[in-house]
Amino acid sequence: MLQKASAYYLLKPRKYKYKDIWVWVEPTVFPPFLTISTKILLEFSETLSLEGKTFLELGCGCGIISIYSAKNGALVTATDINPIALDALTKNATRNEVALEIIESNLFDELQTKTFDFIFINPPYYPKEPKSVAEMAWFCGEGFEYFEKLFLQLPKFSSHNNKIYMILSEDCQLEKIKAIALKNDMAFELVFEKKVLGEAHFLYQLNKL
Repeated sequence: MLQKASAYYLLKPRKYKYKDIWVWVEPTVFPPFLTISTKILLEFSETLSLEGKTFLELGCGCGIISIYSAKNGALVTATDINPIALDALTKNATRNEVALEIIESNLFDELQTKTFDFIFINPPYYPKEPKSVAEMAWFCGEGFEYFEKLFLQLPKFSSHNNKIYMILSEDCQLEKIKAIALKNDMAFELVFEKKVLGEAHFLYQLNKL
């Protein structure tokens, strides 16, 4: 229902603003308007010391988290599988006067030689097969293929010196996702919880076992 409402709202580009930053969100890009996950990640990023740190937003969507983190001194890499999102982010970064490294990548496929101090992930988590690039922002595949691939790759990018954060909702199959992480030697540590309009959102730090 939320995905359909968001798609209808985004039949044309819409502005999204956080503090002194605003971006155009294009059709097919994950919309931060009717969801709370983007705002939670933005607020949480303010608690971190980002100056001079390497920062990855994996699946950046509209990229406002990347822009805000760059404004706060981070050296930011933003990735997405959707070229429309990345084209829009290039323009939005220029409007907000920040420099970003913008890479089209399916998860970590194009990042194999890179390391990061911070990684933020706002994943698709509904178990349904996506039929378009727009639906990839919402659906993780009937067999949770998104998470299978993510947690297969993630241990290589996890260390004792960096922090990886993922936001999830009580709407998703939390235990299934945690089980996929565990079989790849990754564990969830709850660092923040917020309930909005009756729905709980959980921010986790992901740690290598």
